[in-house]
Amino acid sequence: MSSSREFPASETEPGPGAHWDVRVPEESELPAVAEVVGEALLAASRGLERVRETLERDRSLAVFDDGQPVGCASAFSFTMTLPGGPRPVAAITGVGVWPTHRRRGVLSAMMRRQLADVRDRGEDVAALFASEGGIYGRFGYGPAAGAVHVDLPTREVALRADAPRDPALRLRLTGAQEARRELAEVHRAAAAQRVGEFQRDAAWWNKVLRDEPAERDGQGPLQCAIAEDDAGPLGYVLYRTRQRWSENGAAEGGVHVKELYATAPAAAALLWEHVISRDLVSRVTQDSAPADDPLFHLLADPYRVQRRRVDNLWVRLVNLPAALERRSYAAPVDTVIEVSDRYCPWNAGRWRLSADTDACRCTPTDDSPDISLDASHLGAAYLGDTPLGGYLAAGLISEAAPGAVQRLDTALRRSDLPHCADIF
Repeated sequence: MSSSREFPASETEPGPGAHWDVRVPEESELPAVAEVVGEALLAASRGLERVRETLERDRSLAVFDDGQPVGCASAFSFTMTLPGGPRPVAAITGVGVWPTHRRRGVLSAMMRRQLADVRDRGEDVAALFASEGGIYGRFGYGPAAGAVHVDLPTREVALRADAPRDPALRLRLTGAQEARRELAEVHRAAAAQRVGEFQRDAAWWNKVLRDEPAERDGQGPLQCAIAEDDAGPLGYVLYRTRQRWSENGAAEGGVHVKELYATAPAAAALLWEHVISRDLVSRVTQDSAPADDPLFHLLADPYRVQRRRVDNLWVRLVNLPAALERRSYAAPVDTVIEVSDRYCPWNAGRWRLSADTDACRCTPTDDSPDISLDASHLGAAYLGDTPLGGYLAAGLISEAAPGAVQRLDTALRRSDLPHCADIF
């Protein structure tokens, strides 16, 4: 039997009644819960069987009204690369409220229960992709990583002459399913080096390599090119092609890159050169590339690539002192932060953060704060891409000790940018 805990709705939030029934749904209730997800996310065609591929039922929550689900929120158990190394992370997904029950405290009740469950599981950090930017800040999440949409006119771009080359490398074009073991090997190594990426299990590889004609958007089958030497694969690119001709018969085909991972610079260069030099192709696109992808440095004329950055991964510190202590720091810092946290009240209060490049301690204190901020601001800064200085300039955080925010930003900063290619 599934357990049930009731969480009070906020006194400031509208809605009849003081409580909602929040619990793990029974197996027989999953079809109705899946319908709530689909309706809330405007994806009514999202079937239960597709959801089941990666669903962890014991990490799924639903809100019930008179026995019917009216809200849902789930989580995946990921190992994600964070500053300091791979860590367990709760990957939040499938959050939605039935349209007739919006603005009644349903989402707040689910968030309280879910965050408490995440803490009970020993996960210090939660992450999600936000469908709307105005929703999750009030629950303590902050935009912590970005991605860029890439658009390359192939007739105007080329790799620079001094791009890294390795004569021992060769390219092999193969079916993605046939190369699954090699793809997993490369991804495992590359994801461990990129903050924000998580390790894929078999269910996630099924999702990545799915190649149903109805999901190709008019493009061709999924193709795979592998960069390898005699020791094995060092990179791969998954992509689709689209045939197109202009009115006067000129080739204007396209390549859409699904993902590109490499564990050596020369492998990345070889793979990019492969996709931008395909015959009959006038444009190469990618929807979600790292904001500091090596491609942007490899091009002879970087002005020829069109880049559009969007917020990507949102992060929430669920166990604030543990999350900060397990993080790496680029410079020494010793500061007192005063944190407000409405949905994880155990994080609220004053904390002394003392860190250097080897270790960190985050302990409760009664000392006067140097910086006062919300948990969402720390979530945004946690991966090392979003400076707190912007929030200070906007008047959203306060600084009692001059230069305290700058010193903390310096300690949190990384030279590489976080990125998560898999939308969950």
